[in-house]
Amino acid sequence: MTPAAAAPPTRAYRRLSVEERRTQLLGAALTLFAHRAPDEVSLDEVATVAGVSRPLVYRYFPGGRQQLYEAALRSAAEELILCFTEPAVGPPTERVTRVLDRYLAFVDQHDAGFSALLRGGSVAETSRTSTIVDEVRRAAADQILLHLGRGAGSDPGPRLRMMVRTWIAAVEAASLIWLDEEKQPAASELRDWLVDQFIGLLAVTAATDPATASAVSELLPLETAAGPAGRLADRLIPVVGEAAHLLPPGRSVRLGR
Repeated sequence: MTPAAAAPPTRAYRRLSVEERRTQLLGAALTLFAHRAPDEVSLDEVATVAGVSRPLVYRYFPGGRQQLYEAALRSAAEELILCFTEPAVGPPTERVTRVLDRYLAFVDQHDAGFSALLRGGSVAETSRTSTIVDEVRRAAADQILLHLGRGAGSDPGPRLRMMVRTWIAAVEAASLIWLDEEKQPAASELRDWLVDQFIGLLAVTAATDPATASAVSELLPLETAAGPAGRLADRLIPVVGEAAHLLPPGRSVRLGR
């Protein structure tokens, strides 16, 4: 047998299209940005992870690391926005629970990059990166309002809109603290706590805002005793009963099952 006959077959080289190559480079960059702050990642490292030369990275991103970071951030932002996309079917609080499951999974997988991005502590931050982050927040708010029955084409009112954006800010802050606390408590516990906060903010806002009260009255029939709203109500009813002495004379607490 000759050496030529013994040699293994050569795998045909497939040239990547421009879009395929760009996607490959962004994937390599996101792998690095997911675990380290953007200003700690070099183009040489991106090239190594992608299995290409440094000049090739520059060919696709002539602006260097900053351009690559912004493009990777845009790609991550689109993925994060998808976390908030949920069919408007079933109890709203269960939809929010599924949204948070995906969101916290994203935070877990992109811990260092997520932290650097939201804290604004990276030298890679610019007005463009801030705009991308704001777009994610606004898209998230739009999706949550959709689950509250106040999607595009309807006016949720300033108080309900502010309540939703306040809750999203709280979710971000809690996520950063969760990372600082070495991801304790468990993601499922953090998720349940954030859903409880969402319900609590809705209830408090509905107590003084007719627009929010109208939304809540439409949503309550969709909730179940076994869902997040039902479980929270079951835990709060005894607390409310103990606060009966705070009511004006002649008022009583109605506890229904």
